[in-house]
Amino acid sequence: MRSHTGLRALVAPGYPLLLLCLLAATRPDPAEGDPTDPTFTSLPVREEMMAKYSNLSLKSCNISVTEKSNVSVEENVILEKPSHVELKCVYTATKDLNSMNVTWKKDDEPLETTGDFNTTKMGNTLTSQYRFIVFNSKQLGKYSCVFGEKELRGTFNIHVPKAHGKKKSLIAYVGDSTVLKCVCQDCLPLNWTWYMGNETAQVPIDAHSNEKYIINGSHANETRLKIKHLLEEDGGSYWCRATFQLGESEERNELVVLSFLVPLKPFLAILAEVILLVAIILLCEVYTHKKKNDPDAGKEFEQIEQLKSDDSNGIENNVPRYRKTDSADQ
Repeated sequence: MRSHTGLRALVAPGYPLLLLCLLAATRPDPAEGDPTDPTFTSLPVREEMMAKYSNLSLKSCNISVTEKSNVSVEENVILEKPSHVELKCVYTATKDLNSMNVTWKKDDEPLETTGDFNTTKMGNTLTSQYRFIVFNSKQLGKYSCVFGEKELRGTFNIHVPKAHGKKKSLIAYVGDSTVLKCVCQDCLPLNWTWYMGNETAQVPIDAHSNEKYIINGSHANETRLKIKHLLEEDGGSYWCRATFQLGESEERNELVVLSFLVPLKPFLAILAEVILLVAIILLCEVYTHKKKNDPDAGKEFEQIEQLKSDDSNGIENNVPRYRKTDSADQ
């Protein structure tokens, strides 16, 4: 009866604060086992995390490095979704490998040695393996295995698939329509987005609110942007952006919009040259024809020449002639 009486006293209207204090005192400490705490490492949570990532695919890549390697050996690792990644470097040398050490770096920053690293030596071959899970974009980048004091290295470039567009500029004319295309080989992006570049930033293209644009694609790994009723100001840079679980990839397309007068300029220049040449030929023909039909012009020219000749002869005849005498006569 006393126990019941005490409990009734606690829940009586005069003791609500005391009851709250008792409940707070009996609540477990989050630091002692809260699964949301990052330091919580109990076995059930570990098993849950392993089960979460157990269905991920495994991406394994190898690189071979020798003591004669003068440059970094590189390998591309393409990921579009979270995966287990196994990177393996095999170093072969002709000398003893007992003093040879290997370090791993990400973007030239040393990685802490944990249980994910495994290094073995067998004869003249040293093998180093690094296995981890890539589950966000921050883990993308360059992973390098560095051997010895000479820092001979192999580099794995981990990135999402790249979108590909047309390398050359696309040329169209005012009033026409054109289509820009981007493709992602052997990948399926979650989403495609188109942007138009201006002087300061990239502006998203909204095909739903602007009838000038149509965005579609016959397959999930490609996208097409159709631009109708082209104007000269529609020319410029366009970006297609592919979105994956681990990040984004974009490609630039260049569009040049010309007026119809532009292709006519070379033709007009050639036409002007032809007209000038024909005019010169016609003038020559007219002059030649006139000369043939006017014989008096030729006679007048001959008479003028004859008069000039006679005048010169008369001058010579009027010059006094002096007779030469011998010195004896003087």
